[in-house]
Amino acid sequence: MVAGNLARKMNTTPEPKVHISESPVKWCSVSLSDMVSRGKRLEAGSFDIEAKAAEKAIIDCKYGCVKLIGGIAERAFHAPRFKRSYVTKTHPDSVGFLGSSEMLDIKPVPVKFITKEQAQALNLFAKPGDVLLSCSGTIGNIGFVSRTLSSFALSQHIIKIECSSYSGYLYACLKHPYIQAQLQALIYGAVIPEIEPEHLNNVLIPDAPARLKQRISSLVEQSYILRDESNELIDRATDLMVAELHLPAIHDFQKLSVPVSTFDVKLSNINLRLDASYHVPAVDVIVAHLKESAAEVTTVGDSRISRSVILPGRFKRVYVEEGYGRIFIGGKQLGELDPSNKKYLSNVHHGNRIAQQLELKENMTLITCSGTIGRVALVGKHWDGWTANQHIIRVVPANKDIAGYLYIFLASDYGRTLITRYTYGSVVDEIDDDHVRQIPIPLLRNQDVQQQINSLALGSNAKRYEAYKLEQEALRIMNEEVIFAK
Repeated sequence: MVAGNLARKMNTTPEPKVHISESPVKWCSVSLSDMVSRGKRLEAGSFDIEAKAAEKAIIDCKYGCVKLIGGIAERAFHAPRFKRSYVTKTHPDSVGFLGSSEMLDIKPVPVKFITKEQAQALNLFAKPGDVLLSCSGTIGNIGFVSRTLSSFALSQHIIKIECSSYSGYLYACLKHPYIQAQLQALIYGAVIPEIEPEHLNNVLIPDAPARLKQRISSLVEQSYILRDESNELIDRATDLMVAELHLPAIHDFQKLSVPVSTFDVKLSNINLRLDASYHVPAVDVIVAHLKESAAEVTTVGDSRISRSVILPGRFKRVYVEEGYGRIFIGGKQLGELDPSNKKYLSNVHHGNRIAQQLELKENMTLITCSGTIGRVALVGKHWDGWTANQHIIRVVPANKDIAGYLYIFLASDYGRTLITRYTYGSVVDEIDDDHVRQIPIPLLRNQDVQQQINSLALGSNAKRYEAYKLEQEALRIMNEEVIFAK
C-alpha cells in the first residue's frame, strides 16, 4: 500500500522561479515655488520628467530662452464656448466652420457652416500670420494661418497665438519635440484633455538671433504661400471641368432630382441593393447630365483610367520606432501636407504586404473607404514610399496624362456624391474596391481642356512638394542650428 502523500510527492514538479523585472520608478523633486507658479497643480503630469528635461535643454541651448508669451508672441486666446447655430452651405451669409483637426488640412473642406455675423461677433476668424494650437482632445497640433485658412471660422478648441514678427519661427518652435513635451505637461482634465491660453505663459522657447529667426520664419511663410498657390491651381482646374461639362452647383442637382424624399426604383435598376441611399435620384441626374455633356462616360475601372484599384486586407500591425520602418498614415491625415502623429510600420513583419498593397506611389489617387467615406487625395512626391492603412483605397492611374484629371473629378462635389452613393454598413460606413471601379468618370470632348486640367492638378502637387521641402528645411535649421547649436 502506497502512503497517501508518496504519490503526491512523486508527481509534483518544482515550480519554476519567475523573475519579474520592475520598470524604474520615475520621480523628481518639485519646489513649492514651482508648484505655485504652475497654478497650484498637484498632479504628477504637470511636472513630467521628460518635460523638465526638455525645458532644461531649452534653457541650456546656445542662445538661451524666452517665455513664449511676451518673448515672441504678444498674446494667446481662444473663442468663448458658444451655442452653435449651423446654417446650410447655400445660406447667403455662410462661412465654413473648422475644428482643430480640419485646421491641419492643406485645402479644408468644411462640413459645417455658421453665419459670418456670428463668427465676427465671437472673434472666430484668425489673421494671416497667426499660429494655431489645438487645445482640446488632441493637444499640440500646430497650424499656421495663411490666406486659405483666414477665410474660415475656427472653433473654440483652437488657441490663436498672435505675433508682431517671426510667426513662422514660433510655428517651427512649437513643432519641436522639446516644446511639444512642455505642452503635454500643461494638460488637465480627467475625461477630455485640455489646456488654456494662460498655461502658455510657462512655456519656454529658444531665443535665437534675429538672422536665424528671420530665416526660419521666411521658410515657413514661403511654404504656406506655395500651399495657397497649389489650392488656386486646384480651384482653376475644378472651374475648367465644371465649365466644360456645364455642371450646375451640386445643390441644384439635388433640387432637380426629386421634389420629395420618396421615389420609385425600377426592378431592373435595383442592382441587388435595397438601401435607399444607393438609389438617391441626384446620382442618376448627375450621370445623365455627364452623358449629355461629355464625349464619353466610362468608369474608374476602365484600363484607360486606372491600372489597378487596391484595397489592402486587414492585418495586425507591428509598429517600430522612427527610422526603423515605413511611415504609416490613416484616412484622417490625407488632407495634411506632413501628417501629424505619424506611425512607423515594421519592414521585417510587413515587407511583402507593404510591397503588394500598402505602399504609396506618386500620383496615386487615395479614397477613404471606412468611417468617413470619400475623402480624396493625390499622392505627392514626398509621400512616395510611405504606407497607408487598409481604410484607404488606392487608385493607380493608367498614366500621368490622366492622373491629375482623375483626382480633380473625384475630389469635386460631383465625384464625392458618386463615391458616397455606394456606402453600406449599419454601424461603420464602408465601400470597397469593386464599388470604386464602378464610379462613373466623364471624358471631355475637348481633349486640350482635359489635359490642361490634368496639368494644373499635377502642378498643384508639385507646389505642395516644394512647400513640404521648405517646411522641413525650417525644422532642420531649428533643430541643428538653434536648439542643438554648439
